[in-house]
Amino acid sequence: MTVAPAWQGELLHIHVSPAASQPMVELAEARLIAGQGIEGDRYFLGTGTYPSKPHAREATLIEMEVLEAIAIGEPRVPGLKAEIAPGDHRRNLTVRGVPVNHLVGRRFRIGETVLFGARFNFPCAYLEKLLGIKGLREGLLNRSGLNCTIERGGPIRPGDPITPLD
Repeated sequence: MTVAPAWQGELLHIHVSPAASQPMVELAEARLIAGQGIEGDRYFLGTGTYPSKPHAREATLIEMEVLEAIAIGEPRVPGLKAEIAPGDHRRNLTVRGVPVNHLVGRRFRIGETVLFGARFNFPCAYLEKLLGIKGLREGLLNRSGLNCTIERGGPIRPGDPITPLD
């Protein structure tokens, strides 16, 4: 008997940047390398802002639902209402239908790859300054995404299903 997963999400967008502070580039396909990161990304190349902690940033995720909530007006932060395009948030993978905060300490699959939710991603003042959106840091508190390690690499593409393993 096959048991359906508790949830199933979808990969919407893939973004990488070759160096810290450089624009994010959207990809139609990316290759995840176990223990290293996403080919072509700043953390894979060792040119990210936190190169001493690459294990915690092999891939980063954020929920599209968070971006949509901020676009219609964030009640937690009065006056915060802003369009944030995928890629502007500086995370690698934008997903839908994935309970990102519940994946810390858990394994999950994107297509044929396997990732492990290592830790929460914390919002930084840099992103708020870069986008010029007052209150964004506070608005992203506790939902700024997930930093992951890659256990099994391979190709990923927008539209790939995302399912829990643990």
